[in-house]
Amino acid sequence: MGKAQDPRDNNEIPDAGSAAEYFSAYARELGVALAKISPEQIEAAYDVLRGALKSGARIYVAGNGGSAAISDHLCCDWLKGTYVPGQPALKVHSLTANTALFTALGNDFGYDATIARQVEMLGEPGDVLILISSSGNSANIIKAADSARARKMKVIGMTGFNGGKLAASADVSLYVPAHNYGMAEDAHQMLMHSLAQFLNKERDVSR
Repeated sequence: MGKAQDPRDNNEIPDAGSAAEYFSAYARELGVALAKISPEQIEAAYDVLRGALKSGARIYVAGNGGSAAISDHLCCDWLKGTYVPGQPALKVHSLTANTALFTALGNDFGYDATIARQVEMLGEPGDVLILISSSGNSANIIKAADSARARKMKVIGMTGFNGGKLAASADVSLYVPAHNYGMAEDAHQMLMHSLAQFLNKERDVSR
């Protein structure tokens, strides 16, 4: 069996001679990537988010590794951070948080099925699936997107690098043209925070 490639080998590394210089170069390159995210796709993602709140549809979120951590963080901020007492809450759920279920599915059906099986069990027409994958090509992410489409769910993809299969197939593509995992993940965190904060701002105004 050949040696698996470390994804970090795909990172484009800023040229710097010190930690401080590296930080500055990293921040500059991240800023360039952020400026290239499609405003139209950000608005489209927000429309899906607001529509789910209005209709009561559920939002499911998933990713691998750092993207799984972002998924869990997103659920915290989108639920708690947008809630207005006396009004409906955003129904958002992480598909990576239940480690017992996640590992049971991986053990019984293979890792590629860990998210898709949950979508099959839980997803309903009109629900939303947010998939976070820097490469856009993780097999379990692509299978989950296929399962969501089969159930007439909307798919929002957060990707980096060249976008991969997820960016090409998602209903809404929040693609970050960063060829560095850290930068892609930082941008996904910013997208997550900004969407939550704007929804909270809009809900505050409407009170």
